[in-house]
Amino acid sequence: MNFTNLFKIAVRALANNKLRGFLTMLGIIIGVASVITMLAIGQGSKRSIQREISEMGSNMIMIQPGGEMRGGVRQSAEDMQTLTLSDYEDIVNETRYVAATSPSVNSSGQIIYGANNAPTTVYGISPDYMQIRQYKVAEGDMFTERDILTAAKVCVIGQTVVDNLFPGGENPVGKVIRFQKLPFRVVGVLQSKGYNSMGMDQDDLILAPYTTVQKKILAITHLQGINCSALEEKYTDQAIEEISEILRRNHKLNPTDEDDFTIRSQQELSSMLTTTTDMMTVLLAAVAGISLVVGGIGIMNIMYVSVTERTREIGLRMSIGAKGRDILAQFLIESVLISVTGGLIGVVFGVGASLAVNAIAHFPIFIQPWSVLLSFVVCTATGIFFGWYPAKKAAQLDPIEAIRYE
Repeated sequence: MNFTNLFKIAVRALANNKLRGFLTMLGIIIGVASVITMLAIGQGSKRSIQREISEMGSNMIMIQPGGEMRGGVRQSAEDMQTLTLSDYEDIVNETRYVAATSPSVNSSGQIIYGANNAPTTVYGISPDYMQIRQYKVAEGDMFTERDILTAAKVCVIGQTVVDNLFPGGENPVGKVIRFQKLPFRVVGVLQSKGYNSMGMDQDDLILAPYTTVQKKILAITHLQGINCSALEEKYTDQAIEEISEILRRNHKLNPTDEDDFTIRSQQELSSMLTTTTDMMTVLLAAVAGISLVVGGIGIMNIMYVSVTERTREIGLRMSIGAKGRDILAQFLIESVLISVTGGLIGVVFGVGASLAVNAIAHFPIFIQPWSVLLSFVVCTATGIFFGWYPAKKAAQLDPIEAIRYE
């Protein structure tokens, strides 16, 4: 018996039990839709994190005072004062793989303009910080190196600060705002960057000369951090090595001494977050994949029922010349038809559910073509795997006993 005839017989058998066939497919439909939706959410989250990290500067390097924390032990205040202006100047002058460098000091508090006030953070930085963090000035100008030398009381503010202090739409450039009783003249407004993947508002900040924040707000001489960017992402490791050598030399550390500073790269953060999202995606897909197993068991159950119901039909076919492999192929085709049809419907539901999650919950999604292809492969494999044993049982029936079956 050729494949075309076997296929027609299988389709006819399924058409005679439409409701039962659909209910059998339901497990496969739910399983495929769940897998596609979970993979789309996982990949969407991964791409969103990678995009936001890229916007922050994929070649960014962050240097913090103090070594690695061990056992959750808090470090002393002295350990957190190891970075100095001379470290910053040496990094600027002596490195070959660093494109931009900025000191970093910050203080949180209330910002006031007229009757409006709001909590925010002032970051003391140099103009290179704009290149490192990929910020741009939307209105006005950035403060200059001269402002840093004179510790000028000028600042550039983020859009959230603008919205809080100037709710009427007034142009903030040229206005004088106060932070902890210290007046700052606004010289520019940053382009909005919105929230990052960790829920932090990237527009709720004030940028000022680091000398101003050091001397007039914090009254310190050390740095709370240094931000750098490598020439290109591929040179990040070389840049870190250069920076580490300079800092160890400046801090007079012996070869056996541990670093009294910590260097983190955006590349490292990206790799860590990507690994985490990949693990979550696999976990979600595995949980969703349980539905496919349940659907496969449903197929096996129904095929057993089908073999039992059609025992006499099988006996008649075998008595007029049908071979065991023909009976095996017929029931396998029925099993695969159920799983593949369920898979097709599941793909439609999965894509629809993914788009609904994006539209309703505003969650980032990305449907990869391989996830749809994988669904078809898994559906076919499920149909063959769970349909094989009932089909084999049908093929091994004795024709005479099958005809006598009541």
